[in-house]
Amino acid sequence: MAHFTIRKRFTFEAAHVLPRHAGKCARMHGHSWVGWVEVEGGALQESGPSTGMVMDFADISALVSPMVDEHLDHYVLNESLDMESPTSETVAQWVYRYLRARGLPLAAVTIEETCTSVCTYRE
Repeated sequence: MAHFTIRKRFTFEAAHVLPRHAGKCARMHGHSWVGWVEVEGGALQESGPSTGMVMDFADISALVSPMVDEHLDHYVLNESLDMESPTSETVAQWVYRYLRARGLPLAAVTIEETCTSVCTYRE
């Protein structure tokens, strides 16, 4: 059986502080974050403007872009996400649940806090 996974990348600049961390992350600092939204499907659209697609990337962007603008980009994540300790793991979970609640049929969300520190969240 055919199976497709499509991924849409998004980026944001944001600060956070991990107050219980035993190291330097207990101080306010920022990152150039990278996120990936994954949508899976076993069948491609057979008619209409999305023919041959699992889902139109523009439809994913229509949900992701406002989320980034209103909650992530150039924010202190502790405040904008109402979290004491917004780790890569909790940010990935927050993004997943936010987009899922808006109807995006997600398979996973990946958050790259740095180029070497990455978390993927699935439910």
